[in-house]
Amino acid sequence: MLRTSHTARKAESLAAKWDALCNHYLPIGDEQSLWRYSRLSSVSEPAQGWKLHLAATVLTAPDVLERLGPFLQAKGVLFKAPRCLEDLNRINSGLFYGYTQVGKAFTVYPPTDRDCVALANELHELTRGFAAPSVPFDERYRSDSLVFYRYGAFTRRSTQNADGTHTLVISDPNGNLIPDSRESAGPDWALNPFPPDATAEPEPQNPLAKNFRVLKALTQRGKGGVYQAIDFSGPLPRLCILKEGRRHGEVTFDGRDGYWRVKREKRVLSALRRHGIRVPRIFSSFNLDGNFYLVTEYIEGTNLQKLLRTRKRRLPITRVLQLGIQVARIVSLLHAAGWVWRDCKPANLILDAADRLRPIDFEGACKIGERTALDWGTRFFLPLDFNNEEYQSDPTIDLYALGVVIYHLLTGSFPMKENPVPVKKLRRSTPQSICQIVDELMSPQVSERPGAQAVVERFNDILRGQVDLARKDCKARV
Repeated sequence: MLRTSHTARKAESLAAKWDALCNHYLPIGDEQSLWRYSRLSSVSEPAQGWKLHLAATVLTAPDVLERLGPFLQAKGVLFKAPRCLEDLNRINSGLFYGYTQVGKAFTVYPPTDRDCVALANELHELTRGFAAPSVPFDERYRSDSLVFYRYGAFTRRSTQNADGTHTLVISDPNGNLIPDSRESAGPDWALNPFPPDATAEPEPQNPLAKNFRVLKALTQRGKGGVYQAIDFSGPLPRLCILKEGRRHGEVTFDGRDGYWRVKREKRVLSALRRHGIRVPRIFSSFNLDGNFYLVTEYIEGTNLQKLLRTRKRRLPITRVLQLGIQVARIVSLLHAAGWVWRDCKPANLILDAADRLRPIDFEGACKIGERTALDWGTRFFLPLDFNNEEYQSDPTIDLYALGVVIYHLLTGSFPMKENPVPVKKLRRSTPQSICQIVDELMSPQVSERPGAQAVVERFNDILRGQVDLARKDCKARV
């Protein structure tokens, strides 16, 4: 089981060390707050100024706290950190608290600008050599440092907007309240007290600037970004997908980061293409600033999730069967090639101009039977027993997801994990033969889930029956 694996034991050991250190160096906190503080703040302390962020991963955070805790405690400097490593994991993902928060494991509140510069140097020396993600939009103290800095609020202040939301604010030199933007290192009027980084090296030739023009960011998170871009490296410009895997981005307890995941996806895509599966073609790949970039084909079309969301009416049964056959065939080919997708869902299935479904996103794919502690997948498409380590690399995980995809195509809804509402109750016109296949695919008994190729054959039989019935109805009307 996953909980008894080496990775799980390591996670438990690190979490216990973190908790013990927090109890000693960060005693102030409550269950309602994400943060724990070294002490209560004083009214004599500034409300805003230059502050420091120290980046860390879930693997390095306990050791970093072990070093900076006694140092900052002895100086009486206020600092904070997440209440648990799981919260740090969420911060570093960029999904739960925003992309601008990535990497902000520790926040230090120096009393003056001079203290800020001195503390940055001392903390840099204390933590030199630890791996850490970059903090978006902050300035890095040194090119090899996990210390970053920005100008912002020390105490939480906000204004209420017309729609009821709140905007965090700071005061400008005239006393006016302005947004405390996390997308810059500070406002123009805030004089930067830090000297230029003497360790910075000239930037290497940048293939991003030379060969690509990014049109838009499709996703942006701790492990890296996915961008739609134009590739100018060939004889003719072409649309592409540029996928970035960041070094130390979203490090998990098994030590894997964004760099590792995107590089692995390149190997998976290459293997699947060799088996004739129509995954995106790889155009190129390269390393830059310690990150790994993968350039792939841009598939023109609409993913199934968007297709269903923009429709006013549900898909006809025959259309569901046609699409279901294509999804099942993709899953069948993957399994025949020896792979488990682990992320079969409408958002990862693009309907191209030729009405063919193309699968994308194989970052979490693994070989059948491969032992892996890497949790992957999307909540709605995972069965209840997903936490079993051996089960994660079993094809039945994809078969369950296939059932959820077909359920969604039929009803426009996602099934509940336990006691899902039968398809018939949500769409009475659905033939019982289709309902039975969906029920079998989503069965909690993995042995009852039919293989993907069997689903293809059964859906084909049902589709032929639907077509024959339609022809008879047409003749009867004539």
